[in-house]
Amino acid sequence: MRRIAMFVAASTMTLSLAGCGMLDATGSSTSATPTKGNDITVGVLMPDTINTRYTNFDYPIMASKIAELTNKQGHVTYANAASSASKQVTQMQKMIDDKVDVIILDAVDAHGIASSVKKAKDAGIPVIAYDRLAEGPIDSYVSFDNELVGEVQARTLLEGLGSNVDTSDKVIMVNGSPTDPNAKQFKTGAMSELSGKVTIAASYDTDKWDPVIAQKETAKAVAAIGKDNVAAVYSANDAMAGGIIKALKAAGVTNMPPITGQDADLDAIQRILAGEQYMTVYKPYPDEAEAAAEMAVYKVQGKDIQFDALTQDQVDSPTTKNIPSQLVQVNAVTKSKIKDTVVADGIYKVSQICTAAYKSACAAVGLK
Repeated sequence: MRRIAMFVAASTMTLSLAGCGMLDATGSSTSATPTKGNDITVGVLMPDTINTRYTNFDYPIMASKIAELTNKQGHVTYANAASSASKQVTQMQKMIDDKVDVIILDAVDAHGIASSVKKAKDAGIPVIAYDRLAEGPIDSYVSFDNELVGEVQARTLLEGLGSNVDTSDKVIMVNGSPTDPNAKQFKTGAMSELSGKVTIAASYDTDKWDPVIAQKETAKAVAAIGKDNVAAVYSANDAMAGGIIKALKAAGVTNMPPITGQDADLDAIQRILAGEQYMTVYKPYPDEAEAAAEMAVYKVQGKDIQFDALTQDQVDSPTTKNIPSQLVQVNAVTKSKIKDTVVADGIYKVSQICTAAYKSACAAVGLK
């Protein structure tokens, strides 16, 4: 069973909107009396700047979609917490005080932000949990099937080890932040594939997904295991993979073992081309970000049918059951799949990937 319970059934949730067009303070859902038009304000809270996707993709896509849905009359208030849970609490409180109409929240600390979510709910402000499943009375959730992400990473790692993979092969695991519920799900999914097939020689839960910490953890593991005994490294995301590669190089490793990643960062795509990183997980950010924008707008405008159509899955958090949700599919990206994923979807242009240092590697896989 997955940690998140999913039910492929249309949501029967009915929206409750007070006279201002938002959910009432008690959170009851017995009637809808929307009055909000296009002149709405959406608060967007992102968790960090370490992962470039939030600044480069998620937020701009949301802002563009909100403008489209509101005939350019909607307003977006944006804040990034730079990996600080306390800063995000302050940012969210300001949005509550400023009486935004709805908040899209990607939590730094999913548990720690619960009281802020409750304050928003009490103020009549719906909260859409984005990417990470925040605790508290959130109204809906959009993300990816996070255990599947871990499974995809691990399966691809095993493919990288080849047909002679053995239980004696030593793998280092560098997992995500313990305050991020997604990290636990990635790890669970990965372990479901790796258990009994390889030896997990060292495993770390890396605070704040910090690549500097990941580098230190990897250096410690390599020193204990021996650089020639590291068969592969499971890295939960691309930023940490960069730190891991630095640690391996510093230890004298010249031919990199299979190293996983996630987020399809531009530098990760280039590392894959160069043979330094084996794979990344590409998560179609336009699908996720546009869905969150649509949920937010439809929620405050009381467009129940459109909202329900977006949230046909359900998930459970530690505090809230049967949360209306959308879970977007993911793709593994190895060297041969770059063209058909991030290039085909317009995430990167070939010219962005194939800079001078990567021209020959790009030509070898038909990127031109």
